[in-house]
Amino acid sequence: MMEERIRTELDGFVRESPLNHFSDSGEPYFDPPLIGFAAAEDPIFTEYKQTIGPFHQTPVEVLASVLGAAVRAASIICWILPITKQTRESNRNEIKYPSRAWSHTRNFGGQFNTALRRHLVSWLGGLDWHAVAPQMGPDWQQLSSTPVGIASTWSERHAAYAAGLGTFSLNDALITPKGIAHTCGSVITDLHLTPTPRPYPHFRHNCLFFREGSCGKCIKRCPVGALSRKGHDKDLCNQYVYGTVVSAVAELYGVQHTGCGLCQTNVPCESTIPVESRQKL
Repeated sequence: MMEERIRTELDGFVRESPLNHFSDSGEPYFDPPLIGFAAAEDPIFTEYKQTIGPFHQTPVEVLASVLGAAVRAASIICWILPITKQTRESNRNEIKYPSRAWSHTRNFGGQFNTALRRHLVSWLGGLDWHAVAPQMGPDWQQLSSTPVGIASTWSERHAAYAAGLGTFSLNDALITPKGIAHTCGSVITDLHLTPTPRPYPHFRHNCLFFREGSCGKCIKRCPVGALSRKGHDKDLCNQYVYGTVVSAVAELYGVQHTGCGLCQTNVPCESTIPVESRQKL
């Protein structure tokens, strides 16, 4: 089955690529991936034009914009790259800026994720299937002012949700079976694949704050108050992560992109879907 061949190919690339390893220690940035599939014609992608904005492209629109209308999108291949325990532990004790390991994972691990997208597109092409990585397409862009705040024309997190890989949290990240400390990727193809079921009753089911009115630990982890019981202030978060933190530690760590991840570590959903706490806020 093609689904298993794709899983094997992605697993092997994550395991073997030298780009997925710290240059000094040789340890990986990411653990083995979680992989899911979604149908390009799934109505959820049309719904995203309402919940995110009309600027958010459907899989059919993405593939057609790159390859022409004659090539019809059939499936989306999505993956989650869980950040390793060692890196997560390094970030747990931080209270203001991310750890060096976390920043290296966001910077160089991000470069690896780009390489993974390219590899999958090339591998599918070698099997005579068309494929496009939306985030690398010519039309992809991040918009600074929309009704939902900062958003992009293709959301990797929303694609992963559609592919049954997790649900959203108070901080807008995706809580997967491997937790919230991860990065996402996706490729759209004209290859028909069996969609992965979405095994959750609500788009925020995996978050204790929404499921039972408890937790909220990520609120306390944010050093600039970008999280509250009302939700996620994207603008304040963006200014801190891409402005303040970069100015403070990017040169010190030898990276361009630092990330932050404080609200994704030292929280119950760091590496798993948390069980009920029964401690109401």
